[in-house]
Amino acid sequence: MGKKIGIVAVSVIVMCVLVFGGIYLTRNIGKSEKTISKENAKERLEKMVDRIDPGTAEPVKSPIEYDSAEDEAAELPDINTCEVGAKASTELYAEIFSSPEKAGTGTDAWLCEMAEDFNRQGAVVDGRPVSVQIRKVNSGQALDYISSGKAVPDGFSPSSMFWVDMLNAKGVATEVVSESMVGNVAGILLSEETHNKITEKYGSVDLKAITEATEAGEMAMGYTNPFASTAGLNFLICTLERYDMNNPLSEEAAAGFQKFQKNVPFVALTTMQMRDAAENGSLDGFIMEYQSYVNDSMLSGNYRFTPYGYRHDNPLVSMASASPEKQEILRLFSEFCSTEQAESRASEYGFNGMPDYVCEYNTVSGDVLVSAQKLYKTNKDTGKPVVGVFVTDISGSMAGEPLSALQTSLINSMKYINPDNYIGIVSYSEDVTIELPIGKFDMNQQTYFKGAVENLYAAGGTATFDGICVAMAMIEKTIKEECPDAKPMIFVLSDGETNSGYNLNDIREVLSGLRMPVYTIGYNADLEALQSISAVNEAASIDASTDDVVYQLKTLFNANM
Repeated sequence: MGKKIGIVAVSVIVMCVLVFGGIYLTRNIGKSEKTISKENAKERLEKMVDRIDPGTAEPVKSPIEYDSAEDEAAELPDINTCEVGAKASTELYAEIFSSPEKAGTGTDAWLCEMAEDFNRQGAVVDGRPVSVQIRKVNSGQALDYISSGKAVPDGFSPSSMFWVDMLNAKGVATEVVSESMVGNVAGILLSEETHNKITEKYGSVDLKAITEATEAGEMAMGYTNPFASTAGLNFLICTLERYDMNNPLSEEAAAGFQKFQKNVPFVALTTMQMRDAAENGSLDGFIMEYQSYVNDSMLSGNYRFTPYGYRHDNPLVSMASASPEKQEILRLFSEFCSTEQAESRASEYGFNGMPDYVCEYNTVSGDVLVSAQKLYKTNKDTGKPVVGVFVTDISGSMAGEPLSALQTSLINSMKYINPDNYIGIVSYSEDVTIELPIGKFDMNQQTYFKGAVENLYAAGGTATFDGICVAMAMIEKTIKEECPDAKPMIFVLSDGETNSGYNLNDIREVLSGLRMPVYTIGYNADLEALQSISAVNEAASIDASTDDVVYQLKTLFNANM
């Protein structure tokens, strides 16, 4: 009997080793088996570029015409690109723009499910049947829709009152229907090892200790774009307040933020990009909402959650433009969402956790939040410019609408690139051409940039990785000769197809050795191919249809350029 138990035990152990060992060994499929040294990467890159033998275009200037006022409405995609999670069921209804964590699917579908239940119960206003419609819109993008007037809902339920306060600061009147539809908290996720190290040195783990550890170069911290993400904006304003509690916009706060930001590898466009970087070992800590954390067994099993900043209590406000009938619908819906049954379902989906958490920071106005975003834009690079090259696909498959969209989006997005950065352009079909050598993005370089983009035309095959190689070589040369402390970035704009020249396996180790992030922007694209390029160094891959690419690039440049 004992022998049988022993055999079974050994079998179980072997099976666990095989299963978990298999998971461990396959976790990096698609990544390089080794990371070569930077010097070896440079040597290999030089030989590859010699084989590619890129051409150089004659520079062409085109006048820049910037409007003094940004036309935000024109840059935004049609509102129908944002998914309706729960449809209205009556002629008279109120539409609500909701943040994704409660207007998605699965455990992120709480508000949509509440809307569907509400719509089935047959509510009546002034003798007419009524319903609600939930549209999933990121809080930052919803702010842009509403403040620009391009798309104004009847109700707005962002993750935090931050966005409502900013709307009010921009002159949009709202009325609070509910201060909290459902509770949530932002937090910093740390591995057990990092958590223990910070506790040992700083006595406890909180935002102050984490920012000090990051500032000292003892850990790599990641957060999301404060122009789009509530957790990212929360982290930004709290970090500024950590350096000057009385005035988060002071020179002292800005100087402290610069010291902190110096050791932040990148600001993520999406939570997924940030999470992937953590899994690959590029980040020791990153931010996330508690509701997402508890619903992910991998995260909750491997990371410790430390709450920070202002609560994310998901308010509901009505727009001043909403009719009295629609405001009454919102009030009825808010009451419906506050029942014991609704709150129980919310708790099942991970909301209302950490109910005793109280923010220790001072309340900030919408004007301060808007100014904090501007401060972030001008201080995030800590005196280090970005050296970036746009690698543009001009192969035959890009002919027509895709290339036209690429040209329009690049020209319209130029104003969001900091003029202290260094920018160049490479185009590729089966051959590679340096359309614009890298130069400081002052007004003169901007005129050449616009001229180069306008002169692109599509024909021939697709040598995507040849274009990336040439861009890497241009960046390496500029960093060596002009700005050694600069941050390299490559932006590939393509439909994702490659049928000529080098492939990803040929250049993967060089990319990894030089640690150059490659952001990919797909135009009606083979997204999987583009995502595989971006994944090498934890950059983001953007699905940019011809309708929303300008806004996507604006978001990308606000976060990184």
